[in-house]
Amino acid sequence: MGEIQESGKSLWHSLKKSFHLDDYSKILNPDKPLPHRNDALVQEFVASDPVHGPVLKTAGEAADFAYVGAAVGAITTGGNAWRWSKSPHGTALSLAFGAVVGFSLGAEVANHWYQLYRLDTVGAQVKFNEWLQKRA
Repeated sequence: MGEIQESGKSLWHSLKKSFHLDDYSKILNPDKPLPHRNDALVQEFVASDPVHGPVLKTAGEAADFAYVGAAVGAITTGGNAWRWSKSPHGTALSLAFGAVVGFSLGAEVANHWYQLYRLDTVGAQVKFNEWLQKRA
């Protein structure tokens, strides 16, 4: 029994190392709770960091594309499913699938529209979180 517990612990430890969970512990589990992200905080960050600020703002605008895509996908697929089948469970599944596909397509359109593939959006998010932690 001890060998099984020990191998389970080593498996968990190797999984934590392979996913780099310790690297993100500051972001995932901050010492103090961080304030919620809003436009005023983003504008403050844009003014204070000329490199990562505009990237963060652009990433936020790109997320709006994805949300609109999710809404359009959900409404159109759910509406068509209801129109042609009148099946509540089919409509719900179609609505969910349409939202996922619409979100994915919206995010892909935003990626090309704003040329996010040229920017380090993850780095900007990390810098924003570090900036929030310093302020808290």
